[in-house]
Amino acid sequence: MTEVWSLAALWFALALAAVLLSMLFKVANALSEIMVGIVAGALIGSAALGSDASWIKFLAGSGAIVLTFLAGTELDPVVFKAKWREATTVGAASFAAPFLGGAAAAYYLLQWDIRASWLAGVALSTTSVAVVYAVMLEFGFNKTHYGKTVLAACFITDLFTVLALGLIFAPFSYRTLIFAAASLAALLLLPKFTPRFFRRYGNRPSEIEAKYLLLVLFGLGALASWADSEPVLPAYVIGTVLAGTVGRDHALIRRLRTLALGLLTPFYFLRAGSYVSLPALAAAPGAFLLLLLSKIATKCASVYPACRLYGSPKTEAMYTTLLMSTGLTFGSIAALFGFSRGIIDQEQYSLLILAVIASAVVPTLIANAFYLPRHLLHQVPEETGGPAAQTVAGHAPKIK
Repeated sequence: MTEVWSLAALWFALALAAVLLSMLFKVANALSEIMVGIVAGALIGSAALGSDASWIKFLAGSGAIVLTFLAGTELDPVVFKAKWREATTVGAASFAAPFLGGAAAAYYLLQWDIRASWLAGVALSTTSVAVVYAVMLEFGFNKTHYGKTVLAACFITDLFTVLALGLIFAPFSYRTLIFAAASLAALLLLPKFTPRFFRRYGNRPSEIEAKYLLLVLFGLGALASWADSEPVLPAYVIGTVLAGTVGRDHALIRRLRTLALGLLTPFYFLRAGSYVSLPALAAAPGAFLLLLLSKIATKCASVYPACRLYGSPKTEAMYTTLLMSTGLTFGSIAALFGFSRGIIDQEQYSLLILAVIASAVVPTLIANAFYLPRHLLHQVPEETGGPAAQTVAGHAPKIK
């Protein structure tokens, strides 16, 4: 056990370093963890880090499942019901063009095989809910209909991404049918049963709500794995159907975030970074730039017209477009899924994950520097945290 405890201490030392760096450079903590993982993998090696150890795989997989579930609970059912046409149009456009464009770029220009190309399309089609939500929260946009509509559009984009990942790469068999039937039953029963269960047994020191949710997530995750699918697929959908109940229990969400961000997700993001090969990037910088530009260009070509269709002013539409061009959590999940299943090799994985990381930074910086919709900031009361002084001075938000 000495080796296990020593390895755990090393991983949390890396996680702590990542937090300090994220605070210093004001970037998303997930981004910082991936970057620290890249450096650790280059200096120590993924084998020496124990990235393939079964217990680290379990903690990393648990982090992906819980984080994906929490992302699903961010959906605001009231706003989505009122703005579903706009959110669906923008979200679908945000998925379709990068999915097809990224796959085409990988297949025709980089000469990847068809499965690797489709995987690239899935990874590049994502929008980072974590990055978008952090920006919305920093400026107070999350309190406005604009911000909630953008987050709803992000939900649509990532829902399509999750479905594409499962439908394209999951083999169809009787196990698939059983998994689909069980997932459908859960989607129908959980929104009715969960509130009643929480009202009767909840609010106790035993944290029964967290245990109940982990049972559901791990149970469906086990069924997804048995069906040769990805355990994060049901987690996101379950999060969305419980957004109206679990998502409104801020105390429960805060406790789940503590579990996820404090213990689990560092293993996921550090592990994802440890597999990146920097020599692969040095050998093919053009391929990296092609993947990054194909994501941003196709997002701009599809999302901007969709926003303008629903009457968004030019600056506001461009700001939305650039925010929806970001990618991080689901992009890295898709890339690691492809690498672990042998769909892409380490060189392709490295190029893809680095393009995803860059897409979390570049569009956000451009958006806040040149297209910040300042007129919306005046609609945010001071108590919501809208930093009026910062916007006058022209400071960019802190991506947490």
